[in-house]
Amino acid sequence: MKLFVRIVLVAVIALVIAYAGVVGYMYVNQRALQYDVEGPITALAETPLSGAMAVSIPSGDGVINGWYQAPSAGKPVIIYYKGNSGSFSEEYKRFVQFVADGFGFLSFDYRGFPMSPGEISQAGILEDATNGFDWANQQGFPIVIWGRSLGSGPATYVASVRDATALLLETPFLSAATVGAERYPYLPVALVMQDQYPVNQWIVNVSEPVLVAHGTGDVTIDVNNGERVYELVPNKEALWIEPGAGHSDLWDRGIWTHAQPFFERTLAGK
Repeated sequence: MKLFVRIVLVAVIALVIAYAGVVGYMYVNQRALQYDVEGPITALAETPLSGAMAVSIPSGDGVINGWYQAPSAGKPVIIYYKGNSGSFSEEYKRFVQFVADGFGFLSFDYRGFPMSPGEISQAGILEDATNGFDWANQQGFPIVIWGRSLGSGPATYVASVRDATALLLETPFLSAATVGAERYPYLPVALVMQDQYPVNQWIVNVSEPVLVAHGTGDVTIDVNNGERVYELVPNKEALWIEPGAGHSDLWDRGIWTHAQPFFERTLAGK
């Protein structure tokens, strides 16, 4: 009996040590695990965006690099806050559509992503997002905000502290900690995660009309996140849930057919 107790005790101690090791590894390497910064850069000259220009916007101790194009008369600038993977420049087909319909745009890589130097952190990304907004605001055109995936964090934050015309959240999370806890329910994610992007806290201070878009087939950020975010929106405009759509499917599933009239409607009503 004593031998059995000792075996059980040793096993429990081994499990505790192993668990502590996993938590410690996650804590030390969390930003490398959280962010997917690798990816190719598409040169502006290689796109059909002949009217756009490359911009370098001061932020923190350095700059954030991106692209900008002014809108046609009576149209707004879309500030597009990118998702977690690679460079914003990979999504240039979206910007081509924006411009074709008369919208301007600003998009950039947060510090630490392919086109912008620096170290990644929530504080840095929020600073970059706010400085990007302020730079765009100085150009003198109405602004609408579009945040995709990770970008739903800085997009919501900026909308809560700045005055835009509208906010669109594509595949948003309630918070990054929520997504982490859903993915790793056996780990104390909320206790050790540094960059939590609490959209659920920021969204209640957003006065702009909000459209939330999500897909029921999203295995990266479960659709319940988008639904729960929308429940917290003070100025609800629309919730578009696309059956079967995955995390990167909404553009091909027609999100622009929802976004364009939403932006035009809110601009006309301001």
